[in-house]
Amino acid sequence: MFERIVGALVRALLVGLMVTLPASLLPELRPDTAQIVVLFAIFGGLLTLIEYSARYPGLVEFRYAPPYNRIRVLSLAATVLLLGLLMRGQWAPTPLTEFVEALGGMIGRWLDFPFSPLRLLLLTLPASATLGEVAIMRAAAGLAALVALLTLGLFAASMWRTGWPAQHAAFNVWINLPTFDPTAGGDVVARLERDGRTNIVLGVLLPFVTPALVLAAGSVLTPLSQAGAQTQIWVIAAWAFLPACLLMRGMALSRIARMIRERREGAAAEAPLQPV
Repeated sequence: MFERIVGALVRALLVGLMVTLPASLLPELRPDTAQIVVLFAIFGGLLTLIEYSARYPGLVEFRYAPPYNRIRVLSLAATVLLLGLLMRGQWAPTPLTEFVEALGGMIGRWLDFPFSPLRLLLLTLPASATLGEVAIMRAAAGLAALVALLTLGLFAASMWRTGWPAQHAAFNVWINLPTFDPTAGGDVVARLERDGRTNIVLGVLLPFVTPALVLAAGSVLTPLSQAGAQTQIWVIAAWAFLPACLLMRGMALSRIARMIRERREGAAAEAPLQPV
């Protein structure tokens, strides 16, 4: 009990720090913006504390199957850190921010080809955008895409090398998938496979759909290129992070479905033949 509460407090603190990370890197933070950032940090930390201090999970999937959630949190933290350094370099350049900008620009140019998700994201910029604004947006999208691809590679390597999710103990499907209702009807394996394929398809399509949503929102709200640096950081981070999460979840559900099927087949093979 004590260890669970301490672990929940540490996780809540880390989530709160991650939310405030972009604001701490950007200069001249307005008081009203600081209050909003603190409010979101408290909300994220409180939600994490409640979830991880409870005996049984309520919303967070794969809570007892590390390093699934650790990879996701590290991915988001790395994305907002790199984007924060990139934006900070526009006001207070340092060798580190210049390296981050050069790396993002290189990756962005590689991914900036016709009909690519990055090209579609750049098309959301208004025609009046300067070359500097386009370069910063391309570098930010390149950094976010790089972290997302590394996240997927790291998770795939974890599944292959360690036998995730059952590398240490028996995997409990119902505890690690609290939002999955096994009594909804139909075979569990078929439903897991269907959900896995659905998440993979959505993860592939979302980077193409997000720019259209950003463009539609720009007609009502402030365009992304004219929004504040923090807004740009979180929008671009979501553009890369959410598809990566969907792909990870699809890979995980497909892996679990395959495990259940293999155990069923093994149990059926070991069962003695029944007399006719």
